[in-house]
Amino acid sequence: MKQKLFKYITALLLVLALPTITWAQDSLTSVTDTLKTTAVVPVEKISIIEEATTLNSGNTAWMIVATILVMLMTVPGLALFYGGLVRQKNILSIIMQCLFITGVISIIWVAFGYSWVFGTNYMDSSIGAIIGGSDKIFLSSLTLDTYMDGVGIPEILFAVFQCMFAVITPALIIGAFAERIKFSGYVVFIVLWSIVVYNPMAHWVWGGGWLMEMGAIDFAGGTVVHINAGISALVMAIMLGRRKGYRTIGHPFTPHNIPFVFIGTALLWLGWFGFNAGSGLAANGLAANAFLVTHLATCAAAVVWMAMEWIMYKRPTIVGFCTGAVAGLVAITPAAGTADVLGALAIGGISALICFFMVAYVKPKLKYDDSLDAFGVHGIGGIVGSILTGVFATQAITGANGVQGALYGDWNQLWIQVIATAASIVYSAVLTFILFFIVNKTIGLRVNREDEAVGLDISQHGEIAYSEEE
Repeated sequence: MKQKLFKYITALLLVLALPTITWAQDSLTSVTDTLKTTAVVPVEKISIIEEATTLNSGNTAWMIVATILVMLMTVPGLALFYGGLVRQKNILSIIMQCLFITGVISIIWVAFGYSWVFGTNYMDSSIGAIIGGSDKIFLSSLTLDTYMDGVGIPEILFAVFQCMFAVITPALIIGAFAERIKFSGYVVFIVLWSIVVYNPMAHWVWGGGWLMEMGAIDFAGGTVVHINAGISALVMAIMLGRRKGYRTIGHPFTPHNIPFVFIGTALLWLGWFGFNAGSGLAANGLAANAFLVTHLATCAAAVVWMAMEWIMYKRPTIVGFCTGAVAGLVAITPAAGTADVLGALAIGGISALICFFMVAYVKPKLKYDDSLDAFGVHGIGGIVGSILTGVFATQAITGANGVQGALYGDWNQLWIQVIATAASIVYSAVLTFILFFIVNKTIGLRVNREDEAVGLDISQHGEIAYSEEE
């Protein structure tokens, strides 16, 4: 056991050392870049904002609030949402996994993740289509007076805002392997996944990579966050195998604390306003529209999901309403900067119908154990939202020279969205499969039957969430 622990700690140290070596090799280039006071921002996020070269206090204040809201989505939002859905003996494992991600991914992001995604010194070469650069490692080229082009917010703040996206994305995958993963294996897998899956994908779409150059629309994370995490969740669920007793008589797998599910949903819903409305990087009409359509799509999806349950099972449930709400939040995310009210209602309703079908019919039929429906809601919701963005994008929101979807005559945008969606699915699935194989063969990912039976809270962390009264 000690040897295995030594091996994975050594592997992590080597991974963390690689960017530092790259930084040293490119130090001369970095000195020049340090003198710059502006940075590249995704074009779609600033295209309607007037150019600013000094601090904009209104935009800065809003982005500080938006960053706080996005952090709330992981801790405590997702931790409570997922924690309430698992059995009592596994809630602390969910909380610990969310806490670990928040801590370690934030460090990795500042160390080199931000530079790999939004760095600029590789952008003049072919490698710039795949990865950003090394000029912003440890945020070395950022000063208090380094502002984002067009919006006037400190680049340091933008880096922290994007850090919260890097945190919540791997956290979403937790829902697929809940109640049966070894914490040591989880640590290694999630760190490697964030480095080799999330960072490149974020650069492709937001940092000036090939999908951004193609014209793919992903305002706040349909491909980067939800498809990326959702497809990885499916791969993990299948390769890890079903939980002991899953879908057998006498072994109910019911949520142990539905009020926690409600509180977690409320925090996610609230935090998503920062997630989507903050992605325009300014306090303006675009942020207001993103706020509005996010709320409307969520309401539509939640009501449709509730109606489906009522029709099919004769009773609407709180868990169902909350699940539908999350599906709507996921689906509107890529379209929040391009869809109007009608588009939002359509995207919310359609996503609820498709996600409900996946969760209620496809999953039982195929018998894979996606514990908390990370794939059924985030993966499928992300796919639906990404494609429908190419349908409902309208120049009423994007402006006279902005993008528009197939509904308004531009079928090419729909085709671009399909390509971006497919690329996200393939890349995430292949890399997750490879990482699972490596980590499972070296560290191991699944707990033994005894540890699973007693619960991960005790077997992995030596704690219990609820003490029995004397």
